[in-house]
Amino acid sequence: MSNVSRSSLASNSHPLRLLVLSNGHGEDVIAVRILQELQRQPNPPEIFALPLVGEGRAYEQLDIPFIGSVLNMPSGGFIYMDGRQLARDVRGGLLQLTLSQIKAIRRWVSSQKKLGNKRAILAVGDIVPLLFATFSGANYAFVGTAKSEYYVRDEAGLLPRKSKDARWENFSGSVYHPWERWLMSRRRCKAVFPRDGLTTETLKQWPIPAFSLGNPMMDGLEPTFSRQKFYSQDVQQREIVRPFVVTLLPGSRPPEAYTNWETIMIAVSALMASFQERDSIFYTSKTVVFLGAIAPGLDSNILSQSVQSQGWRAESASPIQISDPNALTFKQRNAHLVLTQQAYNDCLHLGDIAIAMAGTATEQFIGLGKPAIAIPGNGPQYNPAFAEAQSRLLGSSLILIDQPAEIAKVVQSLFKDPDILQIIAENGGRRMGKPGAALRIAECLQERF
Repeated sequence: MSNVSRSSLASNSHPLRLLVLSNGHGEDVIAVRILQELQRQPNPPEIFALPLVGEGRAYEQLDIPFIGSVLNMPSGGFIYMDGRQLARDVRGGLLQLTLSQIKAIRRWVSSQKKLGNKRAILAVGDIVPLLFATFSGANYAFVGTAKSEYYVRDEAGLLPRKSKDARWENFSGSVYHPWERWLMSRRRCKAVFPRDGLTTETLKQWPIPAFSLGNPMMDGLEPTFSRQKFYSQDVQQREIVRPFVVTLLPGSRPPEAYTNWETIMIAVSALMASFQERDSIFYTSKTVVFLGAIAPGLDSNILSQSVQSQGWRAESASPIQISDPNALTFKQRNAHLVLTQQAYNDCLHLGDIAIAMAGTATEQFIGLGKPAIAIPGNGPQYNPAFAEAQSRLLGSSLILIDQPAEIAKVVQSLFKDPDILQIIAENGGRRMGKPGAALRIAECLQERF
């Protein structure tokens, strides 16, 4: 037997052991998308995980074992928005949890080394998992979900900012500070996957192995209906008769999402009232559909009560086909409102515009080339600071308004100008990237590790 054959047999009998570190529910979901693609690769790695924030429920679908303790923190991971949230987390055991996680990572790396196994770490999120990966002693890669150059600049240059403190975000020529870039430029860092092309090009100014492969947030969003049907030959006729669809995105975390929903319902009422005015571009529209994309963890009864208190009555038939037999439909004048907890992707694809008070969902909707109107809430997630930062990240595709009643004027002006809608469509695709990033990242990881 040749030496080449022996070495290939040895590598097949000892697959790579990969430990995934992620810090938040959204980061867990992104990690799982990449891991699904990794598991489909020839000679896939043996995968372990350690969610640094929350219980890591997303990993359950792949039966990936955890190497250490997991714990839900009071803030839900949003400590960056509010110092009080950090204080609550510290009281809730954050420091003890962090120390135990550091020990677990080192123990895992040490045990794999003793067994003679090839080992690597995939860090998904921000500086915390990146820091843990750097000082683990193993080779590592980093998927940067938290930062983008779009927060401080666009293709034309730096964004104008009111706050003097804003200079701090970009003081060294990038949103990634020198200490973060140092962590990404270590010899054992084999790959860095920023969330967009602008950030990748910026990081390439330094000796960082940055790859522009897209954003996994745009993967797994295919609708249940056929794309051919959506863009069929009689598309112009369908466009005339089809309803105008507004997707409603209240966020996923209770109790904040319930408060957001109350605000969204005020905006819905204002929009409906404007559609009745003769100068409205929607005045002759046969019907309007509001599609509520409700997270499975929310109580639909609470939302239904809010809908009915605004004068909507329950209806058996829905004017629009979505993949949820349990969807709740309501009617008021020439409008329908549908609540679904199963047809999230359909809600994104069917919407012409979104009323948004969410993080990831807003970005995914805009990534499909559509405009969203956001109303800052009271947090802890969708507060004014978060919404303002998100509007910089997403540019012209996200329009912030102070009061729900202002929405009517914005919607009317948007849909009177096809050129603006075309600019928004191109902007969304550029900032969020094309689908397929998880597969491209998985293939790159196989190669780099």
